[in-house]
Amino acid sequence: MVFFRSVSALARLRSRVGQQSSLSNSVRWIQMQSSTDMDLKSQLQELIPEQQDRLKKLKSEHGKVQLGNITVDMVIGGMRGMTGLLWETSLLDPEEGIRFRGLSIPECQKVLPAAQSGGEPLPEGLLWLLLTGKVPSKEQVEALSQDLANRAAVPDYVYNAIDALPSTAHPMTQFASGVMALQVQSEFQKAYENGIHKSKFWEPTYEDCLNLIARVPVVAAYVYRRMYKNGDSIPSDKSLDYGANFSHMLGFDDDNMKELMRLYITIHSDHEGGNVSAHTGHLVGSALSDPYLSFAAALNGLAGPLHGLANQEVLLWIKSVVEECGENISKDQLKEYVWKTLNSGKVVPGYGHGVLRKTDPRYVCQREFALKHLPDDPLFQLVSKLYEVVPPVLTELGKVKNPWPNVDAHSGVLLNHYGLTEARYYTVLFGVSRSLGICSQLIWDRALGLALERPKSVTMDWLDAFCKKAKASSA
Repeated sequence: MVFFRSVSALARLRSRVGQQSSLSNSVRWIQMQSSTDMDLKSQLQELIPEQQDRLKKLKSEHGKVQLGNITVDMVIGGMRGMTGLLWETSLLDPEEGIRFRGLSIPECQKVLPAAQSGGEPLPEGLLWLLLTGKVPSKEQVEALSQDLANRAAVPDYVYNAIDALPSTAHPMTQFASGVMALQVQSEFQKAYENGIHKSKFWEPTYEDCLNLIARVPVVAAYVYRRMYKNGDSIPSDKSLDYGANFSHMLGFDDDNMKELMRLYITIHSDHEGGNVSAHTGHLVGSALSDPYLSFAAALNGLAGPLHGLANQEVLLWIKSVVEECGENISKDQLKEYVWKTLNSGKVVPGYGHGVLRKTDPRYVCQREFALKHLPDDPLFQLVSKLYEVVPPVLTELGKVKNPWPNVDAHSGVLLNHYGLTEARYYTVLFGVSRSLGICSQLIWDRALGLALERPKSVTMDWLDAFCKKAKASSA
């Protein structure tokens, strides 16, 4: 029965995006309103006082309302299921997946401006949505794209800092080092040292965040070209949009690769606030560390094998399947290889998620992209077989709450198809994308005056004593 459910789910994937796009009628009215104002910062200046008042009202009227009970499992299990963060830009539902300011991925694909008719959303449009909660016009997106292009100049000392590392250093080490070097120009640090009033904290934070978002693709592309293309860097092209220019600087000018990069950046941008990179950025930022310091810390969390490094692991694992069993592997052979992986004490990378309990919508939209642009790619066909084989095996194993594929299960195969084959670099792409979500929330953290994060910790002795006392009192 489980196997049948898996096969049926695979058959439905081709039509799911079309079905979900009909949900656009449920988009909140306010989100569809597009101001004629081309300046993003001016939009925020209008929105912030309203949201500040809303937060004050929530605190004064509902500050003592309980959001749930904390169990010992939550304390020792990575705080999973524990509601403890305010994160405005996105919300993750276990069954439905991610919504950016209330919009699902299919809805974003439908209503956000694209570079071409019927194409993938421009990341600049998603950035506008994350910051304002409103769907921008094409003109607003173009203005933001030009603003980011004008901010993208990277000082030479940033490149020098990266060059001080061995070229064999992990791409994420080099990328994070470059971001730290960018911190020298932090507007927030300068303003704070000059005594800026806390009500204005968001303004230099905004400048830092827009500068950071603009510059990370340049730094990331420099790392790629340094490591894999003999240091032959490619200058930025201000005539291109954010995603297309990043693809260009990496050395990929195929139009479909540019479309893939737009999609990749959009769907990887944000995934609410509890994941390691987002939470780290928020935590460090809550100490009033500037956006560069906060984002660099987030990148170091993203570099972990249980977080952003997983997309690297997926492609390497898939290629190991091909090396051992060939591209035309049968489903029975694939099932044996999956069990071999699990019985060796390893996980099948790209499957399962800390919150989701169904197939990740980010996987679905990447599959739709593959069906449209590269249906005959051998690795894509292998990924499709894995979708049929892995969930029943993980369900049979009985230890996995979510046996379905996540975003990492598909992205590497798409990148590999267009020539970006260096799997060690993939997490850097994730990092560039995540700058949009983390920086958007950092601006709102400062605008809303959110507090220093300081949860309570306990020891095992404390837990033992508390639980014994609770047991005795209930006897």
